[in-house]
Amino acid sequence: MPTKLTRDGAWDFLCSWTETDALRRHARAVEVAMRAAAHRYGAGAEDEEEWGIAGMLHDADYEKWPEEHPNRVVAWLRERGEEPIAHAVSAHYTKWGVSYDSLLDKALLACDEITGLIMASCYVRPEGIATQQAKSVMKKFKDKSFAAGVDRAECRAGAEMLGVELRDHVEFLIEALRPFAAELGIEGTGVVA
Repeated sequence: MPTKLTRDGAWDFLCSWTETDALRRHARAVEVAMRAAAHRYGAGAEDEEEWGIAGMLHDADYEKWPEEHPNRVVAWLRERGEEPIAHAVSAHYTKWGVSYDSLLDKALLACDEITGLIMASCYVRPEGIATQQAKSVMKKFKDKSFAAGVDRAECRAGAEMLGVELRDHVEFLIEALRPFAAELGIEGTGVVA
């Protein structure tokens, strides 16, 4: 049996398959979101590492093999005995028809797409995430042309599966991401348009 996957090992693996900064930043943002979610929606500190790794690796194969996503990363995780993470990654899009068996599965769905929308919202604000509020993100959520690649139905489904209001979940994620603003590139430009 392979050794347990560590955060550093997961990051090295992600970087070997994902070369673009944008997708690496997304992976890191979802990792941060999932670590916070482990405490809010999971069992707490004992879930944090596993949940964070699931967030980090959920799109690891997307850049090189988009037509096979997420099958390659799921197989890689299963080869290493990381079944809970593999299952969550295989279920992070409802249209794939995979069951949601655990809080980890539901949380990954709930954190992935909406984290992308929050980050996109920060990119267009001079202050970035520093003054970001859920109200502003929800306004962007209603504008289908803004961050058009973010699947709003997936955002709603994730919040529903966790049994939380989407706006409350957005507020929670903003607070989780805020301390990592510089690392994630969402600290703002300081330039008022």
